[in-house]
Amino acid sequence: MKDLFSSYRIKELELKNRIVMPPMCQYSVEAKDGIPNSWHQHHYVSRAIGGTGLVIVEMTDVEPDGRITDHDLGLWSDDQIDAFSKIVKEVHRYGAKIGIQIAHAGRKAQDAETPVAPSAIAFDETFKTPRALETEEVKGIVDKFRASVRRAVQAGFDAIELHGAHGYLIHQFLSPITNRRDDEYGKDLTKFGVEVIQAAKSEMPASMPLIMRISAREYVEGGYGLEESIAFSKVFKEAGVDMFHVSSGGEGPIGAAGRPGTHASYQTPLAREIKKALDIPVIAVGRLDDPILANSIIGNEEADLVAVGRGMLRNPYWALEASQALNKKVAVPVQYERGFRH
Repeated sequence: MKDLFSSYRIKELELKNRIVMPPMCQYSVEAKDGIPNSWHQHHYVSRAIGGTGLVIVEMTDVEPDGRITDHDLGLWSDDQIDAFSKIVKEVHRYGAKIGIQIAHAGRKAQDAETPVAPSAIAFDETFKTPRALETEEVKGIVDKFRASVRRAVQAGFDAIELHGAHGYLIHQFLSPITNRRDDEYGKDLTKFGVEVIQAAKSEMPASMPLIMRISAREYVEGGYGLEESIAFSKVFKEAGVDMFHVSSGGEGPIGAAGRPGTHASYQTPLAREIKKALDIPVIAVGRLDDPILANSIIGNEEADLVAVGRGMLRNPYWALEASQALNKKVAVPVQYERGFRH
């Protein structure tokens, strides 16, 4: 029987359990240079010490004006590689694997003087109106994704995740709410995402999995639903995605923010349906803090991995605590053995 503490392998990536720390922005870069600092080092390494199988570093952007805020991480320069590499090495030291989420915020780049987007449509009245990208500029951003993925590979990450969810740039190209272009990127809403996927794969070893985070449904009038997300996910799978990290929302409310109302495991049915329709591994995410619930998702084969976000913000040792709740014997750091029964 598979359970939360069963090992898992995708391509050449081997995980000791099915527990994922999903990307969660820390807004903690101090010098606005996109380089991780001691906060990020402690934040990610502590979750590795705490027993997490796969840590995914927060949204890391391909250009300075592609960040949500100036205090976000970036990989637009070779000067940023070394600090990420140090985090990777320490996470590996404590038995976890580590991926990184590569992204561009598009119209949600709050600190950019003039954000860019597929079309000149503001997110809401509190956001700046973005400038619509020229066709050649879109191709240039694809190349920026390529370069950032190359740097992530150089830093030693075990997996790459592309952020195609939550109303950021790849999602903006996918959504009929935000993409009203009349060029090649408007006629085919998947084209930008496909090109980014292909660019990423061109820089990645064949042994390394490419994960894509998607919003499987939108919570706005005129937005897409599960049928449409299954369709574009098939296109992305064909382009090279190895696993989907299934979330929702972003062009309007994000479900995890409580609008619309949410309940435990509210996004898991979306992950299950995409897994079934595409015969592809998926990560479930969204109010999965209860170890018994998280374990049941794996045992019932609704998803292959389970991401625990807010639960890990509260408790870096969530995985070790879950092993106690589920009566699973796992390796505990010798320094902490007195705190756990055997």
